[in-house]
Amino acid sequence: MTQLDSRQPETKVDVRAGYRGDIEGLRALAVVLVLLSHAGLDFLPGGFVGVDVFFVISGFLITGLLVAELERTGKISITGFYARRAKRLLPAAGLVLGTTLVLTLFFLPKTRWAETGWDVVASGAYVMNWRLAEQAVDYLAVGDAPSILQHYWSLAVEEQFYLVWPLLLIVAAWAGWARRRWLLAALALIAVPSFAWSVYLTESDPARSYFVTTTRMWELALGGGLALLSHRLARLPRPVAALLGWVGLGAVVVAALRITPSMAFPGYLALLPTVGAAAVIAAGVAGRFGPELLLGLRPVRAVGALSYSLYLWHWPLLVAAEARFGELSVPAGLAVVGLSVVPAVLTYHYLENPIRRSPRLAFYPVRALRLGLFFTAVPVLAGLLFQFTVWPPPRQLPPSALSVPVVVSPGASPTAPAGPPGAAILGDTPRDSKEGVPVDKVDVIVPDPLAAKADLPDVYSQKCFSEGTKTDLVTCAYGDRDSDYTVAVVGDSHAGNWMPALQAVAVERKWRLVTYLKQSCPFLDLEISVLARSTPACVEWNRNARAELTGAGRPDLLLTSSGYYVPIRDGVLLNGRPGYDATVEAMRRTWSAMTDAGVRTVVLRDTPSLNVRVAECVSANRTKLTKCAASREVAVTASAGPAQTEAAKGLRQVSLVDLTDSICPAARCAPVIGGVLVYRDSSHLTASYARSLTPRLGAAIDQVLN
Repeated sequence: MTQLDSRQPETKVDVRAGYRGDIEGLRALAVVLVLLSHAGLDFLPGGFVGVDVFFVISGFLITGLLVAELERTGKISITGFYARRAKRLLPAAGLVLGTTLVLTLFFLPKTRWAETGWDVVASGAYVMNWRLAEQAVDYLAVGDAPSILQHYWSLAVEEQFYLVWPLLLIVAAWAGWARRRWLLAALALIAVPSFAWSVYLTESDPARSYFVTTTRMWELALGGGLALLSHRLARLPRPVAALLGWVGLGAVVVAALRITPSMAFPGYLALLPTVGAAAVIAAGVAGRFGPELLLGLRPVRAVGALSYSLYLWHWPLLVAAEARFGELSVPAGLAVVGLSVVPAVLTYHYLENPIRRSPRLAFYPVRALRLGLFFTAVPVLAGLLFQFTVWPPPRQLPPSALSVPVVVSPGASPTAPAGPPGAAILGDTPRDSKEGVPVDKVDVIVPDPLAAKADLPDVYSQKCFSEGTKTDLVTCAYGDRDSDYTVAVVGDSHAGNWMPALQAVAVERKWRLVTYLKQSCPFLDLEISVLARSTPACVEWNRNARAELTGAGRPDLLLTSSGYYVPIRDGVLLNGRPGYDATVEAMRRTWSAMTDAGVRTVVLRDTPSLNVRVAECVSANRTKLTKCAASREVAVTASAGPAQTEAAKGLRQVSLVDLTDSICPAARCAPVIGGVLVYRDSSHLTASYARSLTPRLGAAIDQVLN
């Protein structure tokens, strides 16, 4: 989302390129929708469509300026164009990037410093949308707190459009295709494939589709098309234009009220806010009979003038406040958003306007480009320095620093005990042990919370997961690979949780251990939702896994586990009790199919799901670890454990292994047990702690099998 300058002298020429109070007001509506949505107002779930409105406005204004120059002079000054954009956009953006590093130092936990440094680099280079797109499909990043610079993704999309569109116009002019109908055809070459790709990718890869430039270019092209047609739109009858404008304004509001984050977006749904915004812009000739009656009011236009700065400032302040005070209530979120007006006003009056109105910079475009480069290079360099000097990688203890068997590589023997004991300190009766009760301070914590995100089972580094929309089976083998006794580990990342311990157990018992894992996909004959969206790839992967595991090469023993997911039936999310019952039924159906095929099945009860990011919390509260403890009752209820326990009852050849007491032995789950950090996030064990569960897991499996 970028506020482009319609108040510059060169834009006050005519209705096609001149200052439009209604457009300034439309900016105000767009930024207010975004701000109120981010503040947490439930009745405005689709406030994020304000960004789409900005895309249309930007496409309209930029194309209007470029075409006006082309028709007036017969050419486009690429230096002049980029100089105007540089002095208009980059100073404020650079200031916020620098300030964000300061906010990070004072308010964000150290676990987020490294990522923030790279976010600053990506934002300064205007590729933040691609970084977020990659993180959106990275399962390890899904549970992370949102980036303090997440909102820069929309600026990146627009800057990338600014690189392409002016050059395309220059090529058209050089080829003699400068007439508007040819330029419309050039825009169509961008818009039509982009919209088609948006529809396709939104269905096939919704996480990535939201951020990538290729699914958004059509929205800017839509605004550009309006600019090219403005001479025709100016001849619309006023009553027709007024009706068109009011309907368009209503469409934007309806989109904000009815579209939710769980819906497939952008895709077809993005037509509602974008076409609505286009209708408002097209209705400019209606004057006070159209939406300008509201959008042209002075207070509304004042907010529109501040929209760029408001957008830049509000999100870092919200993220910093939430990091400092915890999850914000709606009134608190609104207060922070209101507070963002202060730096926005100061930035607008004392940075944006002086630079934008500078005669020297207007006369010497190269100086404007240098200034823009300065405001870009400084935060990028600061982000790099922040990454490499403010956050040095913490010293990590090697795997052998744990007092439990550790498998260094498939087929290797367990190492000798050493270092923090982890779960071993709990003794034979964990619930009675005082060692599992949360305490404020622990002298040594392994792994260091700053590196907990990297304390992963081997299945991650060895790429043993079927990722994203892939449905093929990816397998990895551990233990005694020549053994005649095969054990399959099947499920999602919560099944992968147990691999550090299972690898050691497999070596000790001479099992051939084979993994069948897929991210965000439980081993269930059930359609489930991820981020409130259907996952057809998971359904297909499950079908392939069941066929493999019940076929000629079926294992001797199947171990499975998973987190809890909301089921879908006939396209409807099954929340609450209906969803729980459907999950239990699917578990019984899936496990029974395995045992009917002669495969003994053991369910590893899901780990408690905490309401706190443990590593992040511990890094910020090293002398007050009790702040990071979570209710056992709430954590257990939030997991798939209760459903697994109920589903396993009475099933022949199906057993349940429950190590909940060894993970959360007290009424409040301790973040550190026996000197070992228990969780790397809110629901996944650190590999170190999982490894410390090896003797207990091996004994529990032996008990249910004998």
